[in-house]
Amino acid sequence: MIKNKKGFTWIVIAIGILGVILFSAKAVMVKLAYQYNVTAVNLLMFRMLFSLPFYVLVLLFTKKSEQKQGKKEYLWLVVFGIIGYYLASYFDFIGLQYIKASIERIILFIYPTIVVLLSRIFLKRPITKVQLMAILLTYFGVVVSFWDELGIEGSQFLLGATFIFLSALTYASYLTGSDWLIPKFGVTRFTSYAMIISCGAVVLHYLIFEHTTLLGYNANVYWLGLGMALLSTVIPSYLVSYCIKEIGASNFAILGGLGPISTIILASIFLGERLTMLQLGGTLLVIVGIIAISLNKSTYKKSGS
Repeated sequence: MIKNKKGFTWIVIAIGILGVILFSAKAVMVKLAYQYNVTAVNLLMFRMLFSLPFYVLVLLFTKKSEQKQGKKEYLWLVVFGIIGYYLASYFDFIGLQYIKASIERIILFIYPTIVVLLSRIFLKRPITKVQLMAILLTYFGVVVSFWDELGIEGSQFLLGATFIFLSALTYASYLTGSDWLIPKFGVTRFTSYAMIISCGAVVLHYLIFEHTTLLGYNANVYWLGLGMALLSTVIPSYLVSYCIKEIGASNFAILGGLGPISTIILASIFLGERLTMLQLGGTLLVIVGIIAISLNKSTYKKSGS
């Protein structure tokens, strides 16, 4: 831990845990909103539009980095903003139409393994034996978690799982590629820029492909959209960034392991979802694998989707 004061350390840990739980609540709110027949794109629009003013304000009141950024850096910022928050969120929202919120979090949680694999392919970073074993353990856990659900839901489940995996893949691609950009802009400004860009991409998607109105939904849809924006996007994005800054990404990985667990608990309370013992066992394997990878080597800078 970076700080010596135990009291401060526990406060930082509490902040990190709160951030993880708030991020995890997003899937539950999405599933609750789908009960009112809202489309995935419209729901994503509500999340982004309600989030946008806060990220703009943070950007305006955050000091610029001393490092100079050229056109190349801003161009890649646009690319990674579209990949990391627009595409990842879009795939996630589509996938949640077909699978349980608790299963969604298990699949999304594998993104550090994808970061390791992408870093090996594109950045030529070696994979250690511990990382390789952890990756195999993680994916074995995913297969175990899938087994019962695949037998029950069949093709619908596979379709949803594929979209959630694409969400994890695009988010991991964003983390891998944006690693060199974050120091140039700073974590806070980079996150704000990326979210503003993704909001623009969502609006563009809506104008081109979506032919439904944003008005006329049940009031709960708008409240859930606001909840996703504040409680599961804006607030946790900065809580998690602060926690990682204070205790490091590897230490935060241990707290991140609470993500699937908190989603399972929240989904059980608010959605009535239940996982089988086999699925719970698979979840535990995934959590152990991800923590082993993250403790072996820091593989990501930020968390969430």
